[in-house]
Amino acid sequence: MTIDPSTLSTRERILHAALTMFGESRGAKLSVRAVAARAGVSTGSLRFHFPTQRALLDEVLRVVYEVIAPEDPIHDESLTARERLVACLRQVLAPSGVGAQARQAATLLHQTFIEPEQTDELRDSYLALEREGQRRVEHWLSVLEREGALPVGDNARRARFLNSVLAGLALERALPSDESILASETNTLTMAVDAVFRDVDPAASE
Repeated sequence: MTIDPSTLSTRERILHAALTMFGESRGAKLSVRAVAARAGVSTGSLRFHFPTQRALLDEVLRVVYEVIAPEDPIHDESLTARERLVACLRQVLAPSGVGAQARQAATLLHQTFIEPEQTDELRDSYLALEREGQRRVEHWLSVLEREGALPVGDNARRARFLNSVLAGLALERALPSDESILASETNTLTMAVDAVFRDVDPAASE
């Protein structure tokens, strides 16, 4: 269904523009200036409805992951908050498989982004993928934070930490091991999630 932006409120037009840009490129930076221009509003008007770029991005991610993809494990209330976050992180690793499949995925990553000359285009392509992964983990954290299950903190920093853990685990899946990869992976994910739940923003406790 095509939406006529002229029938939308200013806030809805801004969100529609941001969602459209996100749909065109999941790695889009969604800068305040670019979204305002796409929505046909001033940056001041955008700031009125979304005081920060973070607020705008959080709302875009909420619509994308909660409304469009409601089956996300982060909403499975039969699990504890920690278990839900572990389940979400595990689904990031799932596509890489284990053993031969994981080696193929690691080889492809190396051939695509490490071996070639580091052009601006290659760098931008990788950073777009990285932003997409960062945003999804930040969304999971923001859901738990809104519920009061996760202490208020710097979710961007937390997401970078968790994504670094995921990158290491994905590589481990491609390497030889003398123990159960999935068992050790569960232990590592649990430790990483526990660290995030203990991470409190000092400013929030003042």
